[in-house]
Amino acid sequence: MDLKALEPKLESKINELGYELVSLSSKKEKGDLILSIVVDRVAPIDMNAIVELSNALSSYLDEIDDSKEAYMLDISSLGAEKPLKVESLKDYEGQYVNVHVNNAIDGLNIFEGDLKEVNNESITVEYRIKTRVKKVVILLSNIYKIRLAIKF
Repeated sequence: MDLKALEPKLESKINELGYELVSLSSKKEKGDLILSIVVDRVAPIDMNAIVELSNALSSYLDEIDDSKEAYMLDISSLGAEKPLKVESLKDYEGQYVNVHVNNAIDGLNIFEGDLKEVNNESITVEYRIKTRVKKVVILLSNIYKIRLAIKF
């Protein structure tokens, strides 16, 4: 299986289906070849979406892959707490996020709350400390890492 030849074709098909290709790899595990595809999109990806994508890509791979090597297809997403790219934060306004900052703000290095606003220089996160609701403005340059979070 030639991943270099498959990747552009798969990426095009995955984009056409409304997803982004995050990674493509193959490995041997217990004698079986596994083709692993990791995808992402702004909208949440549930099991039904994975099954639909798996069916579509399985059929497509049968058409484009001329190798005679048998393999298992493994499709997954980045998960419910996926890391976010600073340049695409606008797409996630209103979502619950976990933000780690390089330089502490009011003595805190981690903020978890609703992403209220995103602009070219900063984000605003609304978070709770016990029963009090607070807002913090974080410069994009001060974000060490940011991911979606699950609200309990």
